[in-house]
Amino acid sequence: MPHPQSEQNPSEPRTTAHDPASSGYTPAEAWIALEAARVRTAGLTDPVDEADLVRQHSPLMSPLVWDLAHIASQEEIWLLRNVGGRDPLRPEIDDLYDAFRHPRASRPQLPLLDPAEARAYAHEVRGKVLDLLDRAPGDDPLTRDAFAFGMIAQHEQQHDETMLATHQLRAGAPVIDAPDPPAAIDLPPDEVVIPAGTFTMGTSTHPWALDNERPAHEVAVAAFALDTSPVTCGAYMRFIEDGGYDDPRLWTDEGWRHRSDEGMTAPLFWQRDGREWLRRRFGVLEPVPPGEPVVHVSWYEADAFARWAGRRLPTEAEWEKAARHDPETGRSRTYPWGEEPPRAAHANLGQRHLRPAAAGAYPAGSSAYGVRQLLGDVWEWTASDFTGYPGFRAWPYREYSEVFFGPDYKVLRGGSFGTDAVACRGTFRNWDYPQRRQIFAGFRTARDAGPVARGSGAV
Repeated sequence: MPHPQSEQNPSEPRTTAHDPASSGYTPAEAWIALEAARVRTAGLTDPVDEADLVRQHSPLMSPLVWDLAHIASQEEIWLLRNVGGRDPLRPEIDDLYDAFRHPRASRPQLPLLDPAEARAYAHEVRGKVLDLLDRAPGDDPLTRDAFAFGMIAQHEQQHDETMLATHQLRAGAPVIDAPDPPAAIDLPPDEVVIPAGTFTMGTSTHPWALDNERPAHEVAVAAFALDTSPVTCGAYMRFIEDGGYDDPRLWTDEGWRHRSDEGMTAPLFWQRDGREWLRRRFGVLEPVPPGEPVVHVSWYEADAFARWAGRRLPTEAEWEKAARHDPETGRSRTYPWGEEPPRAAHANLGQRHLRPAAAGAYPAGSSAYGVRQLLGDVWEWTASDFTGYPGFRAWPYREYSEVFFGPDYKVLRGGSFGTDAVACRGTFRNWDYPQRRQIFAGFRTARDAGPVARGSGAV
């Protein structure tokens, strides 16, 4: 995400997922979400020495210390100033941490707060937010259902995922760790067919849904077939071995130019060692696991693979129908499995693990159509450009979504192993440039329903 998520690895994470039967989020739930995000931020920054915090590990990413202070700056601006009407604490640094004024590549040259100053600033802001939470008026749109507090919790978790991606890009020995995810025990069929019909896309009721998820609207979708699990590393290896990176017929014109200019021959962080493929994952070099969803591929690569396999990427509407629509009730669910908040048995979320689970894992997280791993593991590229829904209204600021609308950005859905549950639901939308690979992105493929055999790239 343009703003797209510790050593805390609980088996059942604390959650603030919304219960539709309740009237909305409470201040206590908002505080849990804010504190969970801060614990994760500390887990991503405390193990790193000062030199690594201020170093830029890639021009695609900010120094970790910039993210640390930016999180605090946004919390101060939105919660202390806009909600609480407080005087600015550090108005002289507003410009330094404005993401629209300073591209990531230029941020190391700014007079940023040093790590100690950034931590002190974040601590001061959070202390004042606690005092404000119970006093905020509930009849203001920003504070109704504690929306602004939830928005800031989601913002911090999004930056935590961005900082996790920076950890993947940094050189040197690993400084974070987590247990392995569960194995896949019972493998589902390769694909399921989703019948034609309308469904409700988006939401008008989730209290913490962001503007691009709104409003709910009816969408007609033709019948299609969808992979039950994301495309695996093993399937992707077959694409490589079959010359997928060497055949311009499989690529869009823009994708082929980018592949050629960058010399791409495999997913980011992969390397060949004789006949074996290896990958670097958070400082560890390891064999590529063939049964795990492929990650760190661009939209261009995903689109080329789908064409090689005789398939295509799903549209955003197809993805959401497969994830949310319940054909028995005709209603759209909050999560693929229903309304229960995400648990460890449902999905690989919240950085409990530092890798995707094997394709076919998490049967308890299946959608009504039997599609698995729609939330967590890897962000999934879709065929769709990022645009507003019919009736879209930018709120509470245009820069969250509207300025990114258009053909330059492709939509990703579902979240990754680095996405927290507070920022992951069936309506949540991510977006990025089609060439981006440092994000935790993979994909699954689709086809128009009919008597069409799977291609050579079957998962």
